[in-house]
Amino acid sequence: MNGMLQKEQLKQVLAEQRAAFLKKDLGVGRAALSLVGEKIKLPHVVVISGLRRCGKSTLLRQIVRKFYQDLEFYYVSFEDERLFGFDASQFNDIYEAQVELFGKKKAFFIDEIQNVDRFESFVRRFYDSGFKFFISGSNARLLSKELGTKLTGRHVDIQVRPFSFQEFLALRKFNFDKAQLYKTEGRAAIKRLFSEFLARGGMPEYLVFGDPEVLSRVYDDIVIKDIAVRHGVLNVAQMRDLYKYLIANFSNKFSLNSLRKLLNFGSMNTVKAFVSYLEQAYFVSVVSKFDYSLKKQMVNDKKLYVADNAFIPLLFAKTTKDNGRMLENLAFNVLSEKANVFYFSNGNECDFVAIEKNILKMAVQVCWELTENNKDRELRGISSCMETLKIKHGMILTYDQEEELVFEGLKISIKPIWKWLLE
Repeated sequence: MNGMLQKEQLKQVLAEQRAAFLKKDLGVGRAALSLVGEKIKLPHVVVISGLRRCGKSTLLRQIVRKFYQDLEFYYVSFEDERLFGFDASQFNDIYEAQVELFGKKKAFFIDEIQNVDRFESFVRRFYDSGFKFFISGSNARLLSKELGTKLTGRHVDIQVRPFSFQEFLALRKFNFDKAQLYKTEGRAAIKRLFSEFLARGGMPEYLVFGDPEVLSRVYDDIVIKDIAVRHGVLNVAQMRDLYKYLIANFSNKFSLNSLRKLLNFGSMNTVKAFVSYLEQAYFVSVVSKFDYSLKKQMVNDKKLYVADNAFIPLLFAKTTKDNGRMLENLAFNVLSEKANVFYFSNGNECDFVAIEKNILKMAVQVCWELTENNKDRELRGISSCMETLKIKHGMILTYDQEEELVFEGLKISIKPIWKWLLE
């Protein structure tokens, strides 16, 4: 770190960071804030993780306002270039500088902590002497690996995602109440907003400023800073080709071996590593085929979904809009918040099987609309899944169709996805 920062310089950085942090717009109240309310009473370190720029710092800002009255806290961000190469041994200097500047406080808020090697020793030491920590980061593996060793059982994790449809409505100043789902003009307004949400996703800054440059920068930062630099990737162009291919083919089946051949990778392990890096950055999720045998689950084809719909048209310019797949991507992101999600295939296909607390909860099929051409296939897929896995609850999410039906003795509900999102 540019030698060691002298204490006066460090104080200047910390004072500027705190002032900028307090000026930060509170934004739309995040659903995750109520989770924090439950966890704040525990002495545990609260780890806030998630995709770059999806609102982690804003959540920290909301926590400071709600639970610390904008006063009783220390803040430091390691996204700041002036702190690059910061050494964990210097954490004491940070603490001393904070005390000299702001007096004694008992809560630390630290942004993008994974940029500091061995940060966990400092957190552990201060945690043991009674400090409360809120730390944010955008790399799943680093956070869990580092914290797992030093803070086993002493941290709770909250994952922040891009805006939900409800948060999006709040951003667009639409005051939603359940009655509107049943009124014509209410439904029309909700559907109009939903079409925007489906296409533009939930990345906060992009929705506020409307500039796609915001999204390109997030993606480039992930590929270059979080992946290439951190993992010492030599062939960045080849890695980019792989990501481009995967994102263009989101929701379609793939195997690591077919990717290896198609893109001329030397080994399957490289492909596997590159895919997992993108997952650790919270940018994609890889879904396995449901099987009771874990071994089979590992070797079967996978599918991949992108963390937010906004990135799909950005990275995959296609002239025709594929709304059905966008709907599916969105449905996956919502389902995966509460459940482990698999796909089902036995000659018939069902998009999602959701498992909560080891219970097969429901089978979900997603399509833009059920027509004479696809109805039989979609129903057969979901009913086959329900029958094989003994699942009671089956649902087909569409853009705007609604009915309850019985197919081969099974109850299946067909629902507009925007309605499902608001229930």
